[in-house]
Amino acid sequence: MESAAARPRPVLTAASVLPQDADRAALVARVHDPQWDGPCVAAVRGERVVDLTSLAPTVSDLLERDDAATVVREAEGGSTWSLDELLQAPTNRRDVPRLLAPIDLQVIKAAGVTFARSLLERVIEERTGGDPAQAARVRERVGQVVGGALDGIRPGSPEAGKAKELLVAEGLWSQYLEVGIGPDPEVFTKAPVLSAVGTGADIGVLGASVWNNPEPEAVLVVDSRGRVRGATLGNDVNLRDIEGRSALLLSRAKDNNASCAIGPFVRLLDDGFDLDSVRGLDIDLRIDGMDGYVLHGSSSMREISRDVLDLVAATHGSHHQYPDGFVLFTGTLFAPTEDRHAPGAGFTHEYGDIVRISSPRLGALVNTVIPSEQAAPWMFGVRALLRNLARRGVL
Repeated sequence: MESAAARPRPVLTAASVLPQDADRAALVARVHDPQWDGPCVAAVRGERVVDLTSLAPTVSDLLERDDAATVVREAEGGSTWSLDELLQAPTNRRDVPRLLAPIDLQVIKAAGVTFARSLLERVIEERTGGDPAQAARVRERVGQVVGGALDGIRPGSPEAGKAKELLVAEGLWSQYLEVGIGPDPEVFTKAPVLSAVGTGADIGVLGASVWNNPEPEAVLVVDSRGRVRGATLGNDVNLRDIEGRSALLLSRAKDNNASCAIGPFVRLLDDGFDLDSVRGLDIDLRIDGMDGYVLHGSSSMREISRDVLDLVAATHGSHHQYPDGFVLFTGTLFAPTEDRHAPGAGFTHEYGDIVRISSPRLGALVNTVIPSEQAAPWMFGVRALLRNLARRGVL
């Protein structure tokens, strides 16, 4: 990758990050307030952002309320901020109000290999041992054998079992195919509580990685009872070379400083935005490099192989509870294969890439790629949050 020096900053405005129907949406944000040197739970109402911390000290608390959408729309709050000013504030300064990731105490979980197209790319990573130079050759071989055999297959079904037999006979069975079409999905912990970054922030790629890409995803926001209360966007940064060497390196590939971006806001479910709306989301991706490189991509939740409620059930239930709720990345269809540099080498990030993940119903999550080692250190954890809220008298 190129040096991260003199990297560009995305220019964000309310108009560029809000959902197209923001006037009908119940939107939750978090704001760093320098008055308290800590986070505030907030409602986005047009181009104004209203502090709701006195009513709900954490987003987790807010989502436990059955009237959360009404509170976000109508409750009288405290301080107010201009959304434009929050978006344009430096993301690493503590002396100015700025947006944070819109979640707090929720555990950050992710479901993997939930789309057939990206499933095959995971197989290719595994077959190449994480070597991008081998990707084109292996992709052709896998395509010849698998073809459209996985299209429309319901995981765990008899048809999936027949496809498994075909792949085993061809010597192409993989642990990724097991979770992609087998009965049990892959669900893993993406990042620690409170470690996610929000829109406008830098997003980190481990310096050792030479083959990587963004993963634009819809993210479900779930309360302690397992109820989906809202949705947002996420970037589950993917280090293809590291995970390709071994699936046991998933934590090193996925959990690094600033490697999880969520935002811009949580859109709560209501009469105008329900689970079927989430199931029908279209998600667009644009990458702008400092060298003038541009990449477009898109994915549709309509192509997911497992229903979102099946993914929630695999995460929460009698087998596992989340008393503060959780968020769940639902997987991505996007797996870029376009060559960026050498023929056959495929896509990888360069430092300074601006990554924009957007959806008409959820708005835009925009981040700039830097080395994880150069990202702002993660210093505000659970103890700091509890002490901060106690000092403010809102616990």
